[in-house]
Amino acid sequence: MARLRVAGIGAGYFSRFHLEGWRDAPGAEVVAWCDADQAKAQAMAGEFGIPRTFADAAAMLDSVRPDLVDIVTPPPSHAALVALAHARGIPAICQKPVTPSWTESVALAAAADKSGVLCVIHENFRFQPWYREAKRLLAAGALGTPHGVAFRLRPGDGQGPAAYLDRQPYFQQMPRLLIVETAIHWIDTFRFLLGEVDAVTARLRRMNPVIAGEDAGILILEFAGGSTGLFDGNRLNDHVAANPRRTMGEMWLEGAAGVLRLDGESRLWWKPHHGAEREHAYDRGPETFGGGCCGALQRHVVAHLAAGSPVENTAADYLANLRVQEAAYESHSTGRRIALQGYDPPATAAPFVP
Repeated sequence: MARLRVAGIGAGYFSRFHLEGWRDAPGAEVVAWCDADQAKAQAMAGEFGIPRTFADAAAMLDSVRPDLVDIVTPPPSHAALVALAHARGIPAICQKPVTPSWTESVALAAAADKSGVLCVIHENFRFQPWYREAKRLLAAGALGTPHGVAFRLRPGDGQGPAAYLDRQPYFQQMPRLLIVETAIHWIDTFRFLLGEVDAVTARLRRMNPVIAGEDAGILILEFAGGSTGLFDGNRLNDHVAANPRRTMGEMWLEGAAGVLRLDGESRLWWKPHHGAEREHAYDRGPETFGGGCCGALQRHVVAHLAAGSPVENTAADYLANLRVQEAAYESHSTGRRIALQGYDPPATAAPFVP
């Protein structure tokens, strides 16, 4: 079977992880890459062996006619780029955040549904090997009735006036940071593990005064099945790990039969109820971002397009995450628990207010 022909848009910091994933995807090949800054596109093309580069997305899509487009640009450009692809009948993978606001994200999902052309949001954390294994164990009944999940985020990259400048300097100016940029990964992963969210309570704060948004906070999720989720996020401190960015923190997944613990080295530890803890062996993936989660997501989409296998996190599906995200900010600003039944997020995103 011929390999899927992929074209990409955006040659910023995170595009490298996308290209590493495509390089290792046996069912796909990257045939072109685009960036308004031609020097960036050409540098990526040279490193990853991409035959063609473009400065204009429409020109690339018309010239190359790829089978799939991978969008790795800032959120304000997403709706227009997805529309360019879908007008040509080309499926798209679109990085998160989907768009800058709830209303725009709803419109993007609706347009994708109307076009009948696939749009998958590149939410890769649920594809990290440790969460796929945790899900497998849950589905097999190894944990018994789920009680809850907790994650303690401690990447240690947010202290001082130089916070984030070496990697993603725009973090300093984002009006909303922790939830919209980081905690959204665990909102999605918690839903992947435990199902849909009924209610949200959040308390957020800014610890580093040089940034605009929030960089720490507590998020409590109540799931429809009766379990709970706790996200305790703090970007200033680190945790015990050779590379604090591999897992970015530690998880405890609890059920009636015991506790599954994720440590900073991506090891899983299983403690049966009233028993001794022991390491649970599994394939932790390669020593790249998130255990190769970008490539795992990409292979997942390729398998769907090639063989019709089920696909996760379409644009329409992803709105559930954004509803929880917006409820978290409203909970913080109002000081109350937000029930999601009938909840209508604000049309535009208000900046974080301490």
